[in-house]
Amino acid sequence: MPALRLLLLCVATFFLPAQAFAADGGYPNRPIRLIIPQATGGGSDTIGRYMAQRLGEALGQNFVVDNRPGAAGMLGAEMVKQATPDGYTLLLCAIDTITAPIVAQHKTLDGVRDFAPITQLAQSPNIWLVGLSFPAKTMKEFVAAAKARPGQIDYASSGIGSMQHLGAELLNKMAGIQLNHVPYKGGPPGLVDVMGGRMPSILSGTQGALPHIKAGKIRPLSVTTATRLPALPDIPTAAEALGIKDYEATNWQGFLFPAGTPKAIAERVSAAAVVILKTPETRKRLEELGYIPSGMTPAQMATMMAAEKKRWTVLIKEAGIKAE
Repeated sequence: MPALRLLLLCVATFFLPAQAFAADGGYPNRPIRLIIPQATGGGSDTIGRYMAQRLGEALGQNFVVDNRPGAAGMLGAEMVKQATPDGYTLLLCAIDTITAPIVAQHKTLDGVRDFAPITQLAQSPNIWLVGLSFPAKTMKEFVAAAKARPGQIDYASSGIGSMQHLGAELLNKMAGIQLNHVPYKGGPPGLVDVMGGRMPSILSGTQGALPHIKAGKIRPLSVTTATRLPALPDIPTAAEALGIKDYEATNWQGFLFPAGTPKAIAERVSAAAVVILKTPETRKRLEELGYIPSGMTPAQMATMMAAEKKRWTVLIKEAGIKAE
């Protein structure tokens, strides 16, 4: 680890002007709390805990992980929003941090305005899946079946306003079909019903689906990222399978501080995370879990988040999606 620490010091020196080191007050000088707004054991929890350990080693301070699931991730996000913006409370965010508040009936949170970006950690696709007894063997056949039976083919998602729900609504719009949404309380129950033949299809996150795909218990049709997933290289993207150029519905995870956190602190943590994400060990670990390692500067992440908010706000309004 000394070599990694030395590399991080070089990167931090490159990214930050001399006055930044004085401005951050010797940060970090005490443990950092990482709030993960999902339950323990899931894909987001796994990547959050892995990065917390590696960042703790790189920055010389412990990261204390605090799982706070609830309200589609908004419970944990609210806690970070209200925390002192001193660099000692960190949120593991996702695309849902932006979309869930848009869908919510009572809006108390803005996933862009209320936070200071640090970096995007990784991306991962959603995967279109059908049960083994469903007649469609390809994405084209699935869409053809939906066109022949408008409103009659159900699909499961992890909940109203989730990226899985939005990704399916985007397919409805771009492919000219009308799949029928059946929201579940999380992805695993929906996967169980599709594998059991009680639900024909699901748009699922990668991490929960990957073991079942590899075990041959469910049929993957396509992934929703712009490029194929290294963990499933033989599965086409939905865009290439259907010839729909701009169809993309990507999950991602990242780190945010509360709005008002000093820029120097955000840049220091970002630089450390980017170095970690570039190491062969980290890339191998994330790809095995179904992630595509990323790494952004705070400015790059701010631009990305603003574009995501604009894009999905339009779709949510057009489709009339509202949380119950």
